[in-house]
Amino acid sequence: MESPCRSGSDRLGCPGMPHILSRPLQGVPRRFLGALTVALAFVVFLAVDQQHWWRLKPDYAFGWLVPVFVVYLVADRWPRLRAIFAGAGESPLPAWLRAVVSTAAALCLGLGLAFFLLGAAYRAASGVTQPGSLALAIGYSGVLLGMIYFNVPDGCVRPPQGEDGKGSAAPGGVLALLCADTRLRVSALFLFPALIWVLSAPLASAIENAVSLFLLQKVVVVVFTVFNLLGYTLVREGNVLVLPHGQVGVADACSGIRSLTGCLFAGSFLAAVFLDRFWKKILLVAAAMVLAFLTNLLRSLFLTAWAYAYGSDAIEGPLHDGTGFAVLGLTCVGLFCLLPLFSGNNWRRWMGLDPAGEHGS
Repeated sequence: MESPCRSGSDRLGCPGMPHILSRPLQGVPRRFLGALTVALAFVVFLAVDQQHWWRLKPDYAFGWLVPVFVVYLVADRWPRLRAIFAGAGESPLPAWLRAVVSTAAALCLGLGLAFFLLGAAYRAASGVTQPGSLALAIGYSGVLLGMIYFNVPDGCVRPPQGEDGKGSAAPGGVLALLCADTRLRVSALFLFPALIWVLSAPLASAIENAVSLFLLQKVVVVVFTVFNLLGYTLVREGNVLVLPHGQVGVADACSGIRSLTGCLFAGSFLAAVFLDRFWKKILLVAAAMVLAFLTNLLRSLFLTAWAYAYGSDAIEGPLHDGTGFAVLGLTCVGLFCLLPLFSGNNWRRWMGLDPAGEHGS
């Protein structure tokens, strides 16, 4: 007896399937759903590994939100994925360009598997470690992007530009062809779900210490310089600022690396949800890093001024921790305020120009 599901097609569509499932899955390739199922198994293993660091290190407490935000983003983009899958025909990429992209995707998948296996072996031998968790996260990113690419059918999202059917390789033409390829378009939608796990995994100790030391030195130098310019004498002894009523030691926690990782996560999520152009996403993530440094610098200046006035013991406890959370919140608010700047319609309205005619900016 023939199955009620459509046979001879890679697209999922089954009259016997419950309506609540058949409608969202209609037109989605079976092999793509299979790839997502395999990716889900990887995610469970990854979350179990990383939750150790989410509990242990306050710098990575935002990791508890990563699985929730990843699921939300995939669900939010599901209608766009179905629309892309509706694209028929062959890939618009020329044979040589398609070979280059496929080779890069194969390397991404192969290296991802190698890193994941390395991290798994490291975890099996030594338990939960920072290098092992980082290797698992890097490996999963490569595996997910590679699986997505190779399990999406060929197709063209929009007609390729050019006189021939394959488009032109002129400057700008290659980028248009890449954007029209179904496999690349779907893979691009999974950049955040793939790469965010690298951010929620702890850096290797050598890298983390180097970044923390760099930020720490900048904070100490700026605070020392500002207070001396304002006429408040300080004495700097390494990372310790000697005040008239005690001293303030700028510890690693005050370097800003905690707010940096949290703000990078917030900026990446906001960019993935609210911005559609890749260059805009990069700018917002860069703005998150700058805002994280500046707000942490303001926090260090405030705490030093408070200690200068009331003694170094006055900044311990709730004041110290509360200003740390305030930095993260202030940076997130700042990122939200920056979002309107990425709309071309807003700029045309502010400049008194006609906002009509913007397409996808």
